[in-house]
Formats: sequence, C-alpha cells, structure tokens
Amino acid sequence: MRDTAESVIPPQPRDYRGWNWSGFVTLYQREIRRFWKVGTQTVAAPVVTTLLYMLVFVVAVGASRPAVGGVTFGHFVAPGLIMMAILNNAFANSSSSLIQAKMMGLTPDFLTPPLSALEQVSAFALGAATRGVVVGAVTAIVIGVLPGAGLSVAHLWAVLYFGLTASLILGLAGVLAGLWAEKFDQLAAVTNFLIMPMTFLSGTFYLVDKLPEPFRSASHFNPFFYLIDGFRYGFIGHADGSIAIGVVTAGLLTVVMFLWCWRLFVTGYRLKS
Repeated sequence: MRDTAESVIPPQPRDYRGWNWSGFVTLYQREIRRFWKVGTQTVAAPVVTTLLYMLVFVVAVGASRPAVGGVTFGHFVAPGLIMMAILNNAFANSSSSLIQAKMMGLTPDFLTPPLSALEQVSAFALGAATRGVVVGAVTAIVIGVLPGAGLSVAHLWAVLYFGLTASLILGLAGVLAGLWAEKFDQLAAVTNFLIMPMTFLSGTFYLVDKLPEPFRSASHFNPFFYLIDGFRYGFIGHADGSIAIGVVTAGLLTVVMFLWCWRLFVTGYRLKS
C-alpha cells in the first residue's frame, strides 16, 4: 500500500527547465517581422540616409581631401558610415519594440508565456542585431558600387566580429532604454543626447589621432570608437587604436550589457508595474 500511495504522488517541480526553443523562436520571429513589415522605413530609409552622407562627404568634400590612413577619404569614411547605420538601427529596433509594448499594454504577450528572462533578452537582442546586420549589409552593397568609395575587405574576421558585437551591444542598449523609458520623448532624448553624439564623436569621419588633447585621450574612453575603428580595420587594414583592446572591449561590453538586461528582466523592471 505504501508503494502504491507513493506512486501516485505527482513529481515535484524542478527549478531548472530546458531551453524553450519554440517560444524563443516565436519571439525572435516577432521582432524580425515587426521591422520587416515596414522595410521601407526600417531598411531602405537608413540606406538612403547613408548614401546622402556619402554624397556630402565624398563628392562635396572628398575631392579636396588628402588620403586618410593610407587610403582615399571615400574608402576611409565608408566603413564608419556602415557601422553608424548598424549601431543606430540595432538600438532603434529593441528600444522601440519595448516602449511600444509598454505603452500599448502588450507586455503580457512575452511575459505570460513560459519564457525565461534569458530567452526573452536573447530574442530581443538577436532581433535587434538582425536588423542592424541587414541594414549594414545592404548599405555596404550599395556603397560598394558607388564610384569613389573603393570598398574592399582586408580582414574579414574583423568585419564580422565588430559588426556582430556592435549590433548586439546596441541592441542590448536599446533593451535598457526601452525598459527605462516611459514615453517616446524619453527614448528620443537617449537617442539624440547619448547614442548620436557617441557615434559622431568616435572617429566616424576623422582620425582620432589628429585631435588635440584632451579630446584625443577622451575619445579612447568612448566604446563606439573601438567598434568603428575595428570595423574600419577590417576594410582598410589600418587601425587608429589598438585592435586587441578593441576585441576585448567589444566582447566584455557584450557580456556586461547582456547580464544587465537579463537582471532587469528577472526583476521585471518597469514591466510588471
């Protein structure tokens, strides 16, 4: 009788469960479809904006500029513009997704299903990274056919590594901004007063070594500098800073940002209130 009674006792739930691939893929696909439905705005528009920058800096200015870093000005500035498109679009994807979900009361869509915080953060980050990579790839293809750009790859590993880590870092930064912001005005403030200045002041259009002190040293504390410098190194084979420091900085920043976002999702920061 004891064995029979014990056999009908339901097993106790375990704290650990396997990765919910179905839920993770569904949330990831939701993020992809979300920006792909308005591809004219989310993909085509950033490419056009980057082309306008190329026209201004290469056609209007580049003809009178000497070689930069051993290459033409068009070849120098093109990777920086591609990286700028990656950074801005990865950030915009995750941040706008979360702020819209909060303002429209749609957070139960991903909080109610059996998804862990790890799975949620991974889906949002990879969705944002996908948009950043897609925009960057399309931009690189379009710029590559422009006369005067001279786009070629010197170190493919650097292009892939810094392109992927940059899209993940800014995707995770977008998660943080989307969780913190309560309205679009606050999100716009983060974009206009933090993301854009850090992008423009990180050597996108110039060599940091040419800056006077203390601006030259201060630029090396900007993490965007290492992302853009490493990405440009992959194309032109010349770096303004240390590639080793850039590799470590990009890797550590990705891990730190991911753990930070994971912790906020675990606590339900501004999601469950």
